Amino acid sequence: MIFEDRTDAGCRLARRLEHLRGRDLVVLGLPRGGVPVAHEVARELGAPLDVLVVRKLGVPRQPELAFGAVGEGGVRVLNDDVIAQTRLGPDERRTVEQAERAELERRSRRYRHDRDPAAVAGRTVVVVDDGLATGATAEAACRVVRGQGADRVVLAVPVGPERSVRRLRRWADEVVCLQTPVVFGSVGVWYLRFDQVGDAEVTDLLVRAAPPAPNGEVEVPAGRVRLAARFVLPEGAQAVVAFAHGSGSSRHSPRNRYVADVLGRAGLGTLLLDLLVEDEEHDRHNVFDIVLLARRLRTAAQWLRRESGLPVAYFGASTGAAAALEAAAEDPGIRAVVSRGGRPDLARPAALAVVRAPTLLVVGSLDPRVLSLNRLAADWMRCEHRIAVVPGATHLFEEPGTLSAVADLARDWFATHLAQPPVGTPRLPT
Repeated sequence: MIFEDRTDAGCRLARRLEHLRGRDLVVLGLPRGGVPVAHEVARELGAPLDVLVVRKLGVPRQPELAFGAVGEGGVRVLNDDVIAQTRLGPDERRTVEQAERAELERRSRRYRHDRDPAAVAGRTVVVVDDGLATGATAEAACRVVRGQGADRVVLAVPVGPERSVRRLRRWADEVVCLQTPVVFGSVGVWYLRFDQVGDAEVTDLLVRAAPPAPNGEVEVPAGRVRLAARFVLPEGAQAVVAFAHGSGSSRHSPRNRYVADVLGRAGLGTLLLDLLVEDEEHDRHNVFDIVLLARRLRTAAQWLRRESGLPVAYFGASTGAAAALEAAAEDPGIRAVVSRGGRPDLARPAALAVVRAPTLLVVGSLDPRVLSLNRLAADWMRCEHRIAVVPGATHLFEEPGTLSAVADLARDWFATHLAQPPVGTPRLPT
């Protein structure tokens, strides 16, 4: 198999990665040549794209022969066999590493233009290059994202020798390589066109792959309908909270908009979403169709990840709380859930039992029936969860100071749990 160019290789690679579609993904290209390949993978899978800067450590007299690699975050990978074979001393290795780290910092600044790196903690990270040789650079890349808390690391390349692929399975959860020829030669011989990729092309591809996130009124595609929503993304936001409203409410709910404003001042993005279109709202069956609402909320979470490149959490009110928990049960990438006066008991017990996102159930002390139903639902939950009772509050939290208490509880819950790796993420040895 000969690839026409890196675009062709990326399209073919994306087809082999189709099983990852719909997950909480981020695609990282290794500069320079891996970025055009990664651009096609990210485009085909609908995932955000970023660059992961690593530098090969070349033997001074044979620069194409790598004795190791360095990556962002201070990662260093050494090939002891090459070091022994070439008799490289510590001083020579140190000189090469200092030069490559300086270049690493330069490229990182140039490619990102002061943008923060894509958030990888708790997500499936696809590391893409245009091919493998020794695999030292790819190993460094996998170790970098593992150290940053990635939940799953997938290394994807069009071509590479079997020995390198086999060795890299130690560092990646999955290695996808389209072909592993016995006689390898070099990466370039497997392409009809293998032009050098410059810094300007890398920067351009990253800009093209990152459309500005909208703010204000938007429409979220959900199958055959488009859902009205209000999207606000503060500069430097580290996560986005999707709001699922209850029966008879909408994105215009003053209570949810108040909570969203508090979360926004804390640096969180918010999406206040209407889970039904106008024609559907008149049918009470739709209002209480938790499965339908949850399916649309999951679709909105995927849209948010594509638009913002950030982790997603849920805030649900009334029946929206049940939809949020049903959706979280099907999406382990959801980082946290908060319910306000919610009806989590309307979610299936089987769904409640498999939710992994830490969940806060906020109920008013003067809302005894809903408090009882929350306690029944909590009995099914196996994730970290807590019931917070707001003194003097009825179901709608209309009493002075009670809605402020809800907003503060939600803000603190999200701040605590969005700063931590999600449940189920393996902790790395130090």
